[in-house]
Amino acid sequence: MSELHKFLFEGLPVRGMVVRLTDAWTEILQRRADSKAGAYPPSVRKMLGEMSAAAVLMQSNIKFDGALVLQIFGDGPVKVAVTEVQSDLSLRATATVAGELSDDATLSQMVNEHNAGRCAITLDPEARLPGQQPYQGVVPLWDDQRRKIDSMAEVLEHYMLQSEQLDTRLVLAANEHVAAGLLIQRLPVTGAGNLAGSAQANEDEIGLNEHFNRIAILASSLKAEELLTLDVETILRRLFWEEQVLRFEPIMGEHGPRFACRCSRERVSSMIRGLGTAEVDSILAEQGQIEVDCDYCGMNYRFDPVDAAQIFTDAGRQLPGSTSSH
Repeated sequence: MSELHKFLFEGLPVRGMVVRLTDAWTEILQRRADSKAGAYPPSVRKMLGEMSAAAVLMQSNIKFDGALVLQIFGDGPVKVAVTEVQSDLSLRATATVAGELSDDATLSQMVNEHNAGRCAITLDPEARLPGQQPYQGVVPLWDDQRRKIDSMAEVLEHYMLQSEQLDTRLVLAANEHVAAGLLIQRLPVTGAGNLAGSAQANEDEIGLNEHFNRIAILASSLKAEELLTLDVETILRRLFWEEQVLRFEPIMGEHGPRFACRCSRERVSSMIRGLGTAEVDSILAEQGQIEVDCDYCGMNYRFDPVDAAQIFTDAGRQLPGSTSSH
């Protein structure tokens, strides 16, 4: 069962989380394997798994009421990879692959061949106010010297430093069975997370807090194989046996990370309506029906001419007997 563990280092301005996606991750992979597109190449699977683990950690870290969408896109064979995590920790993920990839292809080879790759994180509120737009932050897939970054963890550490001015250490790993991540972060100097009561700005502490630096070095010693195979109790004991770690109740089951897709016939109907009658009539004349597959879950939605006409006549009310299938 997928699980999320949160903890604090007692008396220190440092917090941490470990996520292990098991059933949620294997369902994402199985649905993809059962779809027309077929299974992901191993290199894409690893990247998307690391993204999924990181997105759960980031959503849990900010406690945002809405969707956190982590997206990687660029100029390589992987045109886009997306993980979406809701505030209740339900998640879905997909990637579009348009080219051949080796099993050990790097992040740059997949999405950043000519340094055009980007990582975008979007926060889309559950209940938007009139005129409110989602917040989006974007960082390149290169460092300050424009050298390509081939570590998903390093890309996201850079994002967190820019967006929150907080030191963050991430360790990520994924295979065909597990997608996992460890996050260590310095607590804000000001605000609700402030331990010391100082008014000093967060950015003035970047890289200087000796407690965070020590714990981050310990976290960095965790190997991918250990993160994928060891239970959380063993990981924390091995890494931080000299620290006073205050652990919280694990989050799992119906309240923990789990696969869920938000697609529906109503949403697809709305998309079709947005094409306009002329475009819809053209598709029907050529193909006899409109068929849409969800990239996230593989659900197949079919609309014959009667279904399509109904979309425009009564705002997408589903006809009795209309079909959808896997």
